[in-house]
Amino acid sequence: MEARRLAILYSHLCPFRSASVPSLSSIVSPSACAPQSKETFPHDCVFCQIIRGDSPAFKLYEDDMCLCILDTRPLSPGHSLIIPKSHFPSLDTTPPSVVAAMCSKVPFISNAIIKVTGADSFNLLVNNGVAAGQVIFHTHIHIIPRKAGDCLWTSESLHRRTLKVDQETSGLANRVRELLLNISEENKDQVSTLS
Repeated sequence: MEARRLAILYSHLCPFRSASVPSLSSIVSPSACAPQSKETFPHDCVFCQIIRGDSPAFKLYEDDMCLCILDTRPLSPGHSLIIPKSHFPSLDTTPPSVVAAMCSKVPFISNAIIKVTGADSFNLLVNNGVAAGQVIFHTHIHIIPRKAGDCLWTSESLHRRTLKVDQETSGLANRVRELLLNISEENKDQVSTLS
């Protein structure tokens, strides 16, 4: 079964290396779980179009919650995106259960991609917000296969500074912990009022 999955994955990553070229419809099919009309799926982002079957994509994996496709502008061979089937514009608006469903697929999908591409490792990346480089405002996780010495990120050559153990750093940590505690308490209050 695993060999079959890897063969399918390989055919999607390198569709024209096999002796017989598969038909385009077998590679770029609409999502089986996609709603049938725009009224039930109103968002018109490119990922919503792919999920509806209105736009083609090289699908690597699909279940009820998410879809994994090849990035159309890959940083390396096998660069893939895991996207939820429901539209959420950013990670912070995505329900924890959806994020958990997406993240739970990472080991399974990334292992297959690494085996097929011969990569040594991978980066897992979320660009959340404009300043972080988010371009498509539909939550997604990048799996970017890496090879030793590929020099993909210019930041890898930058010298990283050691964290200063000072009052400013301590104050930052305290403010974040306090905010997290307040958010946690607010959530407990909301749950108890619902009961």
